[in-house]
Amino acid sequence: MLPLVAVVTSLEGTTTPLSFIRDVLFPLARERFPAFLQAHEDDPVVLAELAEVRRMAPGRPELQTLLHWTDRDSKARPLKVLQGMIWREAYGAGGLVCAIYPDVPPALRRWAAAGLRLYSFSHGSTEAQRLIFGHSPAGDLSGLFRGCFDTRVGNKREPESFSRLAIGMGLPPAEILYLSNDEAELDAAATAGMRTCQVLRNDAPPVEQHPSATDFPAVAALMGLPTP
Repeated sequence: MLPLVAVVTSLEGTTTPLSFIRDVLFPLARERFPAFLQAHEDDPVVLAELAEVRRMAPGRPELQTLLHWTDRDSKARPLKVLQGMIWREAYGAGGLVCAIYPDVPPALRRWAAAGLRLYSFSHGSTEAQRLIFGHSPAGDLSGLFRGCFDTRVGNKREPESFSRLAIGMGLPPAEILYLSNDEAELDAAATAGMRTCQVLRNDAPPVEQHPSATDFPAVAALMGLPTP
């Protein structure tokens, strides 16, 4: 078996509580969409994303579509990009600190110090991922990561997405460990040839086909990574 060279982690329910994303981040963006779109009506990035919104949902006002997508937890890329821009403003104003499971920062720092290459993969935009890690209660963790991947490489539940991710990292899939709480994502990563570990949060039941651990130190012990 090839030694592990890189760790790719999901965010939702793995490094970050789902409650923070669903109960804090999503409502914040939803509330601020009207004022944000008005304030950025000449921003070329915003205009480009709104054009994509119109293409994907013709005949309906952009704001109505964005609110509808938010309520349905859509993974539509224009929604994710615009949400990320709103969150950037909120973080910059100092009124938002991300929730990170407390076992995560020491493990990430230990793994990075040992030379493991760290990446994240989320439905959220790459900017949103950097913001979450950059504004954690344990300080700025974003510099520990070699890169972030979002839905531009594909859906997280499709093996082809993980194959593209490995190509983007320049590594054989067998040298990459993928961490997630989501069974379908783990299945897709394993089909692509990656090693996997389910991170069990909030008393979630383990699945039989993947190793499982309750937190990042347990992942390290189980998968032979440096222990924080």
